[in-house]
Amino acid sequence: MTSINPILKIENLTLGTKTNHNLVSNVNLTVEPGESIGLVGESGSGKTLTLRSILGLLPPGIKQLSGNIKNNGNCAMIFQNPLGALDPLCPVVSQLAEVVYYRQKVTHKASRTIALELLESLGLPDSLKQTDRYPSQLSGGQCQRIVIAMALACKPSILLCDEPTTALDVTVQQQIIDIIKSLQRELGFAIVFVTHNLAIASSMCSRLCVMKEGKIIEQGETLELLQNPQNPYTQMLIHSVLPLPDIERSVDLCP
Repeated sequence: MTSINPILKIENLTLGTKTNHNLVSNVNLTVEPGESIGLVGESGSGKTLTLRSILGLLPPGIKQLSGNIKNNGNCAMIFQNPLGALDPLCPVVSQLAEVVYYRQKVTHKASRTIALELLESLGLPDSLKQTDRYPSQLSGGQCQRIVIAMALACKPSILLCDEPTTALDVTVQQQIIDIIKSLQRELGFAIVFVTHNLAIASSMCSRLCVMKEGKIIEQGETLELLQNPQNPYTQMLIHSVLPLPDIERSVDLCP
Protein backbone atom coordinates (compact mmCIF):
# COMPACT_ATOMS: atom_id res chain seq x y z
CA MET A 1 0.00 0.00 0.00
CA THR A 2 1.35 3.44 -0.92
CA SER A 3 0.63 6.68 0.85
CA ILE A 4 1.69 10.31 0.58
CA ASN A 5 2.03 10.70 4.35
CA PRO A 6 1.91 7.36 6.25
CA ILE A 7 2.28 7.46 10.00
CA LEU A 8 4.80 4.60 9.86
CA LYS A 9 6.90 3.35 6.96
CA ILE A 10 9.39 0.49 7.11
CA GLU A 11 11.63 0.10 4.07
CA ASN A 12 13.82 -2.93 3.35
CA LEU A 13 14.35 -3.66 7.05
CA THR A 14 16.92 -6.35 7.78
CA LEU A 15 17.72 -7.44 11.33
CA GLY A 16 20.37 -9.91 12.34
CA THR A 17 23.04 -11.01 14.75
CA LYS A 18 26.48 -9.44 15.08
CA THR A 19 27.77 -12.24 12.85
CA ASN A 20 25.37 -10.99 10.13
CA HIS A 21 23.00 -13.93 10.35
CA ASN A 22 19.69 -12.49 9.13
CA LEU A 23 16.63 -12.96 11.33
CA VAL A 24 14.38 -10.49 9.46
CA SER A 25 15.02 -9.78 5.78
CA ASN A 26 13.87 -6.90 3.56
CA VAL A 27 10.62 -6.19 5.35
CA ASN A 28 8.48 -3.39 3.87
CA LEU A 29 5.43 -2.12 5.74
CA THR A 30 3.31 1.03 5.55
CA VAL A 31 0.76 2.02 8.21
CA GLU A 32 -1.85 4.72 7.68
CA PRO A 33 -3.21 6.92 10.51
CA GLY A 34 -5.93 5.01 12.36
CA GLU A 35 -5.26 1.78 10.47
CA SER A 36 -4.97 -1.70 12.06
CA ILE A 37 -2.24 -3.93 10.65
CA GLY A 38 -1.69 -7.54 11.73
CA LEU A 39 1.65 -9.35 11.59
CA VAL A 40 0.84 -13.06 11.64
CA GLY A 41 2.89 -16.22 11.43
CA GLU A 42 4.31 -19.04 13.50
CA SER A 43 6.69 -18.53 16.42
CA GLY A 44 10.16 -17.51 15.24
CA SER A 45 8.95 -15.91 12.01
CA GLY A 46 10.27 -12.45 12.94
CA LYS A 47 7.03 -10.74 13.99
CA THR A 48 8.12 -9.54 17.42
CA LEU A 49 11.59 -8.51 16.24
CA THR A 50 9.99 -6.38 13.53
CA LEU A 51 7.69 -4.79 16.08
CA ARG A 52 10.47 -4.11 18.58
CA SER A 53 12.67 -2.55 15.91
CA ILE A 54 10.12 0.28 15.57
CA LEU A 55 10.89 1.35 19.15
CA GLY A 56 14.56 0.40 19.03
CA LEU A 57 14.01 -2.31 21.67
CA LEU A 58 15.93 -5.12 19.98
CA PRO A 59 17.31 -7.86 22.25
CA PRO A 60 21.02 -7.87 23.08
CA GLY A 61 23.11 -9.27 20.24
CA ILE A 62 20.60 -8.32 17.53
CA LYS A 63 20.96 -5.19 15.44
CA GLN A 64 19.51 -3.44 12.41
CA LEU A 65 21.74 -4.38 9.48
CA SER A 66 20.01 -2.30 6.83
CA GLY A 67 16.82 -0.48 5.89
CA ASN A 68 14.93 2.53 7.23
CA ILE A 69 12.12 3.06 9.73
CA LYS A 70 10.27 6.36 9.25
CA ASN A 71 8.04 6.96 12.26
CA ASN A 72 5.85 10.05 12.05
CA GLY A 73 3.89 9.32 15.21
CA ASN A 74 4.22 8.73 18.94
CA CYS A 75 4.49 5.01 19.70
CA ALA A 76 3.56 3.00 22.77
CA MET A 77 3.71 -0.75 23.26
CA ILE A 78 1.61 -3.40 24.98
CA PHE A 79 3.87 -6.32 25.88
CA GLN A 80 3.02 -10.02 25.74
CA ASN A 81 3.70 -10.76 29.40
CA PRO A 82 2.07 -8.12 31.63
CA LEU A 83 3.74 -9.39 34.82
CA GLY A 84 7.11 -9.16 33.12
CA ALA A 85 6.36 -5.61 31.96
CA LEU A 86 5.38 -4.37 35.43
CA ASP A 87 7.67 -3.64 38.38
CA PRO A 88 6.84 -6.33 40.99
CA LEU A 89 8.07 -4.08 43.82
CA CYS A 90 5.89 -1.06 43.00
CA PRO A 91 2.09 -0.79 43.40
CA VAL A 92 0.31 -0.55 40.06
CA VAL A 93 -1.42 2.83 40.51
CA SER A 94 1.91 4.36 41.48
CA GLN A 95 3.54 2.84 38.40
CA LEU A 96 0.85 4.20 36.12
CA ALA A 97 0.89 7.63 37.78
CA GLU A 98 4.65 7.81 37.22
CA VAL A 99 4.19 7.16 33.48
CA VAL A 100 1.52 9.89 33.33
CA TYR A 101 3.78 12.31 35.23
CA TYR A 102 6.73 11.93 32.88
CA ARG A 103 4.87 11.56 29.57
CA GLN A 104 2.09 14.12 30.04
CA LYS A 105 4.17 16.66 32.03
CA VAL A 106 1.57 17.23 34.76
CA THR A 107 1.84 17.56 38.54
CA HIS A 108 2.09 14.51 40.81
CA LYS A 109 -1.44 15.13 42.08
CA ALA A 110 -2.86 15.44 38.56
CA SER A 111 -0.95 12.35 37.42
CA ARG A 112 -2.63 10.19 40.08
CA THR A 113 -6.05 11.58 39.16
CA ILE A 114 -5.46 10.82 35.47
CA ALA A 115 -4.14 7.36 36.36
CA LEU A 116 -7.26 6.51 38.34
CA GLU A 117 -9.49 7.77 35.52
CA LEU A 118 -7.64 5.54 33.06
CA LEU A 119 -8.04 2.53 35.33
CA GLU A 120 -11.74 3.21 35.75
CA SER A 121 -12.22 3.45 31.97
CA LEU A 122 -10.54 0.05 31.60
CA GLY A 123 -12.77 -1.65 34.15
CA LEU A 124 -10.28 -2.01 37.00
CA PRO A 125 -11.81 -2.34 40.52
CA ASP A 126 -12.74 0.86 42.37
CA SER A 127 -10.93 -0.50 45.42
CA LEU A 128 -7.63 0.57 43.82
CA LYS A 129 -8.61 4.17 44.57
CA GLN A 130 -8.38 3.43 48.29
CA THR A 131 -5.80 0.62 48.40
CA ASP A 132 -3.04 0.37 45.81
CA ARG A 133 -1.89 -3.18 45.04
CA TYR A 134 1.17 -4.94 43.71
CA PRO A 135 1.02 -6.79 40.35
CA SER A 136 1.13 -10.16 42.16
CA GLN A 137 -2.12 -9.24 43.91
CA LEU A 138 -4.00 -8.83 40.62
CA SER A 139 -5.19 -11.31 38.01
CA GLY A 140 -3.53 -11.69 34.62
CA GLY A 141 -6.37 -9.83 32.90
CA GLN A 142 -6.17 -6.98 35.41
CA CYS A 143 -2.39 -6.69 34.93
CA GLN A 144 -2.89 -6.58 31.17
CA ARG A 145 -5.33 -3.70 31.64
CA ILE A 146 -2.67 -1.89 33.69
CA VAL A 147 -0.18 -2.34 30.84
CA ILE A 148 -2.76 -1.03 28.35
CA ALA A 149 -3.36 1.98 30.61
CA MET A 150 0.40 2.67 30.66
CA ALA A 151 0.50 2.60 26.88
CA LEU A 152 -2.49 4.94 26.62
CA ALA A 153 -0.91 7.30 29.15
CA CYS A 154 1.72 8.00 26.49
CA LYS A 155 -1.06 9.33 24.21
CA PRO A 156 0.13 7.22 21.27
CA SER A 157 -0.71 7.73 17.64
CA ILE A 158 0.59 4.19 17.02
CA LEU A 159 -0.14 1.35 19.45
CA LEU A 160 2.20 -1.62 19.11
CA CYS A 161 0.71 -4.87 20.45
CA ASP A 162 3.00 -7.85 20.99
CA GLU A 163 0.59 -10.79 21.37
CA PRO A 164 -1.14 -9.08 24.31
CA THR A 165 -3.74 -11.83 24.80
CA THR A 166 -1.59 -14.98 24.50
CA ALA A 167 -1.28 -15.65 28.23
CA LEU A 168 -4.97 -15.03 28.99
CA ASP A 169 -7.97 -17.35 28.95
CA VAL A 170 -10.37 -17.00 26.03
CA THR A 171 -13.01 -14.93 27.83
CA VAL A 172 -10.43 -12.43 29.07
CA GLN A 173 -8.84 -12.41 25.60
CA GLN A 174 -12.12 -11.21 24.11
CA GLN A 175 -12.49 -8.54 26.79
CA ILE A 176 -8.98 -7.18 26.05
CA ILE A 177 -9.62 -7.19 22.29
CA ASP A 178 -12.91 -5.35 22.77
CA ILE A 179 -11.19 -2.77 25.00
CA ILE A 180 -8.44 -2.10 22.44
CA LYS A 181 -10.92 -1.82 19.57
CA SER A 182 -13.19 0.51 21.56
CA LEU A 183 -10.26 2.73 22.54
CA GLN A 184 -9.06 2.86 18.95
CA ARG A 185 -12.48 4.06 17.78
CA GLU A 186 -12.49 6.67 20.55
CA LEU A 187 -8.90 7.90 20.28
CA GLY A 188 -8.07 7.20 16.63
CA PHE A 189 -4.61 5.64 17.00
CA ALA A 190 -3.15 3.18 14.51
CA ILE A 191 -2.40 -0.40 15.59
CA VAL A 192 0.33 -2.85 14.63
CA PHE A 193 -0.82 -6.15 16.14
CA VAL A 194 1.50 -9.17 16.36
CA THR A 195 -0.14 -12.56 16.81
CA HIS A 196 0.01 -16.16 15.65
CA ASN A 197 -3.76 -16.43 16.10
CA LEU A 198 -5.57 -15.80 12.81
CA ALA A 199 -8.94 -15.58 14.52
CA ILE A 200 -7.75 -12.70 16.70
CA ALA A 201 -5.97 -11.02 13.77
CA SER A 202 -9.07 -11.18 11.58
CA SER A 203 -11.23 -9.56 14.26
CA MET A 204 -8.65 -6.83 15.05
CA CYS A 205 -7.05 -5.87 11.76
CA SER A 206 -8.14 -4.44 8.43
CA ARG A 207 -4.95 -5.65 6.73
CA LEU A 208 -2.71 -8.67 7.35
CA CYS A 209 0.97 -9.33 6.67
CA VAL A 210 1.99 -12.99 6.80
CA MET A 211 5.57 -13.61 7.94
CA LYS A 212 7.68 -16.72 7.49
CA GLU A 213 11.39 -17.11 8.26
CA GLY A 214 11.85 -13.37 8.70
CA LYS A 215 10.12 -12.29 5.49
CA ILE A 216 6.67 -10.97 4.62
CA ILE A 217 5.52 -13.54 2.10
CA GLU A 218 1.96 -12.25 1.54
CA GLN A 219 -0.11 -9.26 2.56
CA GLY A 220 -3.48 -7.77 1.74
CA GLU A 221 -6.90 -6.75 3.01
CA THR A 222 -7.97 -9.16 5.74
CA LEU A 223 -11.12 -10.59 4.14
CA GLU A 224 -9.53 -10.95 0.71
CA LEU A 225 -6.42 -12.64 2.10
CA LEU A 226 -8.41 -15.09 4.24
CA GLN A 227 -10.80 -15.96 1.41
CA ASN A 228 -8.23 -16.11 -1.37
CA PRO A 229 -4.74 -16.82 0.01
CA GLN A 230 -2.09 -17.14 -2.71
CA ASN A 231 0.93 -18.43 -0.81
CA PRO A 232 0.94 -22.11 0.26
CA TYR A 233 2.16 -21.11 3.74
CA THR A 234 -0.77 -18.73 4.18
CA GLN A 235 -3.11 -21.49 3.02
CA MET A 236 -1.55 -23.84 5.58
CA LEU A 237 -2.04 -21.29 8.39
CA ILE A 238 -5.70 -20.84 7.51
CA HIS A 239 -6.32 -24.58 7.27
CA SER A 240 -4.62 -25.08 10.63
CA VAL A 241 -7.41 -23.22 12.44
CA LEU A 242 -9.41 -25.90 14.22
CA PRO A 243 -13.11 -25.88 13.27
CA LEU A 244 -15.86 -26.14 15.84
CA PRO A 245 -17.24 -29.68 16.07
CA ASP A 246 -20.63 -30.54 14.67
CA ILE A 247 -22.62 -30.23 17.91
CA GLU A 248 -25.66 -32.21 16.74
CA ARG A 249 -23.45 -35.04 15.45
CA SER A 250 -21.41 -35.01 18.67
CA VAL A 251 -24.60 -35.37 20.72
CA ASP A 252 -25.74 -38.25 18.55
CA LEU A 253 -22.43 -40.06 19.11
CA CYS A 254 -22.64 -39.74 22.90
CA PRO A 255 -23.56 -43.05 24.62
